[in-house]
Amino acid sequence: MNRSTTPGTRTEARDSASLPEVESPLVEQRPDTPAEGPAFARGLWRIAAADVSSGNAVTLLHDGPRTYEVMLEMIAAARESVVLESYIFRSDATGQRFAGALIEAVERGVKVRLLTDWIGMRGIRYSFVAGLRRAGIEHRVFNTPGLRAWLGFVPRDHRKLLVVDGQIGVTGGVGIGDEWMGATARHRGHWRDTAVRIEGPAARDMQSAFDTMWERARKKERRGSHRLTRRIARGAHLDPATAEPALIGIVEGEPFRMRIARALQMQAISAERSIWIANAYFVPSWSEIEALMGAARDGVDVRILVPQRNDHPWVTLLTRRYYRRLLTNGVRIWEYKGAMMHAKTSVVDGRWVRVGSTDFNPLGVAINYELDAVIEDQTLGAQAEAMFLADLERSKEITMRSRKVGR
Repeated sequence: MNRSTTPGTRTEARDSASLPEVESPLVEQRPDTPAEGPAFARGLWRIAAADVSSGNAVTLLHDGPRTYEVMLEMIAAARESVVLESYIFRSDATGQRFAGALIEAVERGVKVRLLTDWIGMRGIRYSFVAGLRRAGIEHRVFNTPGLRAWLGFVPRDHRKLLVVDGQIGVTGGVGIGDEWMGATARHRGHWRDTAVRIEGPAARDMQSAFDTMWERARKKERRGSHRLTRRIARGAHLDPATAEPALIGIVEGEPFRMRIARALQMQAISAERSIWIANAYFVPSWSEIEALMGAARDGVDVRILVPQRNDHPWVTLLTRRYYRRLLTNGVRIWEYKGAMMHAKTSVVDGRWVRVGSTDFNPLGVAINYELDAVIEDQTLGAQAEAMFLADLERSKEITMRSRKVGR
């Protein structure tokens, strides 16, 4: 890293991929803030309509190979049901692996439902999809083109989730394709990404989110006030000081709801020590920029990690237009030097962790259907910080002297 920093504490945490120990170069070490359960649970419910539950076991998953290993093990162990929703679903070698696992589950008597997005599955072979359906997999495609608003091109179903038996789920930024395995001629190395495995009540909330999208895909969604009454009592009074960890809110991003944007602003207000964000397609609104700059000006260690190489190069050009304003207000920025950095994560004060599908850009925040897990757990927070710091070791910090900062 280019900038010298004062020594910090050493984080003794690893994810399932055994990340190396790294020194935490925090600008300022502040005492740990006390857990404020009602603020977390009730705040998420109020601003993001998120069901919040305790008693969840959470595992941080690093990159596609490890995430696929966990997902395929879950499908192989399924007894009653498998639901898989993925914006990217290809008929390449990775897609074939998942197709085989899903077909085997059907043959064991498991009910399997697959939800894909029309844009995200472009290029997939018709024979591949037909084979899935012949095998007994229920398959729906979200928002095919038609004579309706925006001709069906927006919104998209950008979510990535798997839930098995309504008890165990995986969500994050990992789609189903060879990009995440580093097995394509176009990409050098596998895409850098993050997901979480969740076992407990939050997996049921993920199942519920899938069921809603399943109905949307056939234009049968029930409109009304059901979101205002669903499990409010369970999510409103949870206190991390007494509740069994981990505390998880499942935030369902929907068009024009701005739920993840409001969650970020809530965290920017309450952050005492740090806000670290990794985002693949970072083109935020000015309100999000103002929230991050305000936190940085108040002494919070705000860091942003974006890809140096992007599968959509024009996004990088847009991202760099924000650099000067962010840097002059105390926000620190890194560009990941490896293969495409596709993660959509954040960790606040080493205590709040967000892992999901939402990118901070107009499509992700305001237009598409997204899904994010917002987790309150200090153990997972330490692991997320260690993962972020390990990524910074493979990145280059951007300073005001960089040619990438617009004049």
